[in-house]
Amino acid sequence: MKQFMDKEFLLSTDAARDLFHNYAEKMPVVDYHCHINPQEIYEDRKFDNITQVWLGGDHYKWRQMRSNGVEEQYITGDASDREKFQKWAETLPKLIGNPLYHWSHLELQRYFGFTGYLNGDTAEEVWNLCNEKLSQDSMSVRNLIRQSNVTLICTTDDPADTLEWHQKLAADDSFEVKVLPAWRPDKAMNIEKVDFAAYMAKLSKAAGIEITDFASLKLALKNRMEFFASRGCSVSDHALEYVMYVPADPVELDTIFAKGLAGGPVTREDELKYKTAFMLFVAKEYNRMGWVMQLHYGCKRDNNAMMYANLGPDTGFDCINNYAPSAQMADFLNALSATDEIPKTIIYSLNPNDNASIGTIIGCFQSQFPGKIQQGSAWWFNDHKTGMTEQMTSLANLGCLGNFIGMLTDSRSFLSYTRHEYFRRILCELVGGWVENGEYPDDQKALKEIIEGISYNNTVKYFGFDL
Repeated sequence: MKQFMDKEFLLSTDAARDLFHNYAEKMPVVDYHCHINPQEIYEDRKFDNITQVWLGGDHYKWRQMRSNGVEEQYITGDASDREKFQKWAETLPKLIGNPLYHWSHLELQRYFGFTGYLNGDTAEEVWNLCNEKLSQDSMSVRNLIRQSNVTLICTTDDPADTLEWHQKLAADDSFEVKVLPAWRPDKAMNIEKVDFAAYMAKLSKAAGIEITDFASLKLALKNRMEFFASRGCSVSDHALEYVMYVPADPVELDTIFAKGLAGGPVTREDELKYKTAFMLFVAKEYNRMGWVMQLHYGCKRDNNAMMYANLGPDTGFDCINNYAPSAQMADFLNALSATDEIPKTIIYSLNPNDNASIGTIIGCFQSQFPGKIQQGSAWWFNDHKTGMTEQMTSLANLGCLGNFIGMLTDSRSFLSYTRHEYFRRILCELVGGWVENGEYPDDQKALKEIIEGISYNNTVKYFGFDL
C-alpha cells in the first residue's frame, strides 16, 4: 500500500516520476486566469485563521458541505469561524474521489507542513497549527504567492474598473510578481439583464463617452480597452451561455440596443443577435491589439432561486448546461477568419462532452502561431483527475498536445496554486504511461520540452508575457 499523498502521489510509473521530478516540479507558475482581489495583494493581507483562507467565498467547499447536510448557518451564516471549520473537517473524509480532498491536503502539506489527514477528530490540531502559521509574516498574501513560485497573475476586472490597485502594484518595487488586469465585459454584453441600462450609464461615465447606440458603445469599449492596455492588460475573458452566431444588420442592432438601453424587455432572438455582434466586435479589437480571448461556456447559473435570493451569485448553485451548438461556434470563428481577424483564442466548455467538438473546431482555424486556437484546461466541474486526463487525452487525439498552455487556478484563494502541482502530476502520469507502454519513445529532449512547455513555457510564449 502506498503512503497517503507522498512525494510520488498520482505517479505510478518510473517514467511519470522522472518527468515530474526532473521537469514539471521545478517550473514556475503563471496564473493567467483567477478571481483573487488585487487590493489584498497590494495591502499584503494576513488572514486571522484558516477558515478565512479556505471557506470565505469558496463555493466548491460550500456545495459539498450542503451535500453533507450541514446547515447554512455553518456555511455562509453567522456561525463562528471555528465552528465552520469543524463542519468542513467533518465533511472532508466523505469526499473520497473528490478533488477537494486532494487539494485540501496538498495545501495543508505545502503551506502548513501537515502530513496527516483532516477530519473531525484532527480539526482542533489542524486549526491551531494553521492559525499559528498564518500569524507569521511569511504567510502574508505576497509571501504565499512567492512560496508558490508564481511569476505572474491575471485577475478578472470589469471595463468600468479604475484599476487603482493594479496601478499601485505596478509602482511598488517591493513586490516582484507581476499582477495584471484581465478584461471581463460580461455586464456590457448581457443585454437581457435588468441592470443593463444602469451598467451602460456606469460605463459611459468611466469612458467619458455618452452611450446612445451600438456605435457609441463600441467607442466606449475601445476607450476602456486602451486604458486597460495602458495598465498591462493583454487578456480578455467571457462567460457565455454558449458561443453563438446569429448575425444581424446594423439597423436591427440599433433597434435592439435601444430596447436594452431603455430598460425594456428584449426577445431571445434579440439577445442572441446583440451578443453575436458584441463578440464579433470585441474579438476583432483583441486581434488588433494583440490580446488573447478566453471563452468560457456551458454553465447554467443560479439554479436554486430561493438560495440565489438569499445569497446572490457564485455561491454554489451552478451546473453544467448541455446545450452548446458547435456549428454556431464554428460559424463565429469562420466569420472572424473571413477577414483574418481571429485573435489568439482559448475555448473552455463546462461540459466534458464538448471536448471532441472543440478539438476538431480549433483545428480548422490554426494559423500563424503554434496553438493559436487552444482548448482550455479542464474547467470548474472538470478540474479533477478524470476530467484533466480526459481533456488532455482528447486534445492529444485530435490536436497538438505539445502546444497546450496548461493549467490555471480560476480561484479566489491564495492557497490554490497547488492545483498547478496537481495538474502537473496528472500530466506526467498521462505522458509517462504512454512512454512506459511504448507509445512514445524515451526521448528526454522531446519530453523535457513537452512537459516544461505545458507546465510553464508555452503559456509565457503564448501570451507574450515579459518574464
